[in-house]
Amino acid sequence: MRMTILQRAIGATVATAMIATPPVMLSAQTLRPRARPTATPKPIVTRVAQLPAGAQRPTSEVKLSIGEGELITLPQAATDVWISNPQVADVYVRSARQITLFGKDTGEATVFATAASGAVIYSSTVRVSQNLTSIDKMLRLALPDADIRVTTAGQIAVLTGTVASPDDISQAYALATSLLNPGVDVTAPGAQLKVAVVNRLKTATPLQVQLHVKFAEVSRTFIKNIGVNLTNRDNSGNNFLFGISQGRQGTITTVPGTLPQPGQPVTVDANGAVPGSTLYQFPGTPAIGTAIGIAGRYFGTDLLTSLDLGERNGQVSTLAEPNLTALSGETSSFLAGGEFPIPISQGLGAVSIEFKQYGISLAYTPTVLADGRISLRVRPEVSQLTSVGAVQVNGTTIPALSTRRAETTVELGSGQSMMIAGLLQNDHNNSITQAPGLGNIPVLGALFRSNGFQRNETELVIVITPYLVKPVNGKDIVLPTDGYKAPTDLGRVFLGQLGGGTTGGDRPKPTAEAPKTVVAPSLGVVGTTDPAPARETPPAAPARREEKATPAEPRKSASATPGFNLQ
Repeated sequence: MRMTILQRAIGATVATAMIATPPVMLSAQTLRPRARPTATPKPIVTRVAQLPAGAQRPTSEVKLSIGEGELITLPQAATDVWISNPQVADVYVRSARQITLFGKDTGEATVFATAASGAVIYSSTVRVSQNLTSIDKMLRLALPDADIRVTTAGQIAVLTGTVASPDDISQAYALATSLLNPGVDVTAPGAQLKVAVVNRLKTATPLQVQLHVKFAEVSRTFIKNIGVNLTNRDNSGNNFLFGISQGRQGTITTVPGTLPQPGQPVTVDANGAVPGSTLYQFPGTPAIGTAIGIAGRYFGTDLLTSLDLGERNGQVSTLAEPNLTALSGETSSFLAGGEFPIPISQGLGAVSIEFKQYGISLAYTPTVLADGRISLRVRPEVSQLTSVGAVQVNGTTIPALSTRRAETTVELGSGQSMMIAGLLQNDHNNSITQAPGLGNIPVLGALFRSNGFQRNETELVIVITPYLVKPVNGKDIVLPTDGYKAPTDLGRVFLGQLGGGTTGGDRPKPTAEAPKTVVAPSLGVVGTTDPAPARETPPAAPARREEKATPAEPRKSASATPGFNLQ
């Protein structure tokens, strides 16, 4: 009975202390140590009334993985242990001087341990994440040359460090995301990730890719036109006119007041005036070819005939070589051309102007892979203004664009070339225009028909060549303006000088360094020369092909697409 009265008194004291003390420790969950057989229970509750009135923050940090535990040895015996989030981490009291913390789920929790006097003898923030040890081990196995560190904070993981290539960055990100989110299909659209991964990995040495693109096009045009026209006028008083027109028609007129043609009698009209001579007007110069005309008076009539013979051979050659450098993984674009305006009708009669680009453009995204090969997403284009297909809008002529464009994704090594697009086009057009029935008459039918023939041939090749490049010293770069001197008036007027300087053919081409080889003596030297040194074995090429090696064999034309010659 005495024990019961004592316990009631202690309970009343606890209630009084709970009202008087701050609410910092009152809301804590009390985890008592493992029960031990004892004769008299310890008055645990008396410590609460002795807690300090201020707030206590954790003084240390414990990082755990899910399922991992850590044994904590306390500086003195604890009478109470409290943890804020048992769903994230839990505590197991081994004895008054030892507790074990173990992680249950990702998140954070706070743990406090107090002594019998109420003093805080241990406080810590427990951060629970996925098993980072196993993640680090998997990353080291997958990417042995990389230095990757995984840091977690709540529901976020940050990847830091360096890797060899951009391809390793994507592999490390995909692997870490999968390991940090077990049971989740991270590749599914809209997947709910437990832990979001922030990728801050960088390549050890930033790789830069220079892309050379060649547009080589040859267009040939062959046109033939044959047309016949005949004009007749009877000037004997019957005023009979007759004409055949398959080409461009001429005219026959009389010029009053002029003398008649030689061999014609001089006559006068009723008024005593000379009617004048006959004027034969041949057709003008044709757009294509030559016009042959014959005129005169035959069989008492004026006769004018002409023959249009047209033939045109044209050839157009286009060679464009845009070059552009970009960092691996980044998109770069280039345009050498211009913009032309296009009027756009708006409401209430308003007109706005939009501009359309034309010229030589290049856009590409390079990615350097682990083995030194380069994956390219490339889009080269060459366009020019043309009157073919032009339209008229409110009296304004809007030109059309003749465009050659290619867009593809390829993979090749540094210094290797590939033809990503090609075109071989051959168009024939043969037409005959004639008078029905009359044009079928042998020999004479040629007077009643005309014919035209047109053939267009086009060959187009687009070749790309990527290089792994590094910056060079500025003084080693030769510019088109280097050495330029404006000519004097004397040199410009009398000597036809326009200027001087280093031409494009003299400037060094952007090629990578080739392996060192021994050069034989120059050919064509007559006389005593030193013997050629023995050929040395060239050094082995590096594992990553960052330099453009000199081809060992000439390029074979058989490897190209039929109809093209890349040599």
